[in-house]
Amino acid sequence: MIDPRITKLASTLVNYSCAVKSGEKILIEAIDVPHEFTTECVRLAREAGAAPLVLLKSNQVTRALMQSGSEAAWALAADVERRQMENVQCYIGARGNPNVSELSDVPADKQKLYESNVWKRVHQEIRVKKTRWVVLRWPSPSMAQLAGMSTEAFEDFYFDVCTMDYAKMGRAMQALKKRMEATDKVRLKGPADTDLTFSIKGIPAIPCDGKLNIPDGEVFTAPVRNSVNGVIHFNAPTLYRGMTHENIRLTFRDGKVVEATSTNTEKLNEVLNADEGARYVGEFAIGFNPYITRPMKDILFDEKIAGSIHFTPGQCYDEASNGNQSEIHWDMVLIQTPEHGGGEMYFDDKLVRKNGVFVIDDLKPLNPENLK
Repeated sequence: MIDPRITKLASTLVNYSCAVKSGEKILIEAIDVPHEFTTECVRLAREAGAAPLVLLKSNQVTRALMQSGSEAAWALAADVERRQMENVQCYIGARGNPNVSELSDVPADKQKLYESNVWKRVHQEIRVKKTRWVVLRWPSPSMAQLAGMSTEAFEDFYFDVCTMDYAKMGRAMQALKKRMEATDKVRLKGPADTDLTFSIKGIPAIPCDGKLNIPDGEVFTAPVRNSVNGVIHFNAPTLYRGMTHENIRLTFRDGKVVEATSTNTEKLNEVLNADEGARYVGEFAIGFNPYITRPMKDILFDEKIAGSIHFTPGQCYDEASNGNQSEIHWDMVLIQTPEHGGGEMYFDDKLVRKNGVFVIDDLKPLNPENLK
């Protein structure tokens, strides 16, 4: 018998996130996830009158392909996957990983071949722009370890987060969208030496309420490309290309990262030197999922932490474009709750959030006690 939580999650993805319609095609890309979940997505898609397609992948196999991959081989893979993506209206990307560091020993130039072919041509150019899509992580013992939890406790936490009332959250975040779109100058202050200013004037704010990511709970925009100045000292660890970084500190001058350090400064700067846009920021987002309160080195969770923001060197999103182009998109998280040192957020010199809690009346519905 299938766990009813799996059915509830699959239904959320098929019927709420993707809102699959009769006669449509939906691609389910399942990477190291239980077949029970994939088959439930297939069953529910068929119940909705859609035609499901399934692409099964393995991180171990992907690592082997990356290690030996050539430009020609990845270009062919991108051609095949792009054709498939062009012919569906919806996409579910379920991404598990028994070992979150599986790709840590793949050389950067080999990873870049994959990113510039499959990731760019299939996902950035087609999936993100032309389908109704949602992506999620699947819980694994590896994730539970990173979170410092037992496997059972982590699974309980996971399903609480991923099947919450996203429609209620969606209604509450409209006030934040409105305020952000009326704001010019943002200032962030936080633990250590964080003091950062930038403009978001004229750039749309996009609410994320379970339609694109599960878990979800953020509103994102982008800074005006050359407006970022000051220092931001991130206090959440981040896993990128299989490598863990902690204590990332970025110094900005007129939008550009001019100094970058972390517990792995060499690898950090290797990524930031990937192309011109990698040292500029493509996203600024405010997180408020009430069930996510601490980092677990999984960005789909960490960027939604209640009381957090994330700031993203690299590619901007078309929906909130500041013109920055890059093969990199690296979400880095700053938590401003008291447990993590506190902090303040100002819109046009008005305090809107202190120590991770919204202090403006129209934004208070986004505080944890009102969303649970």
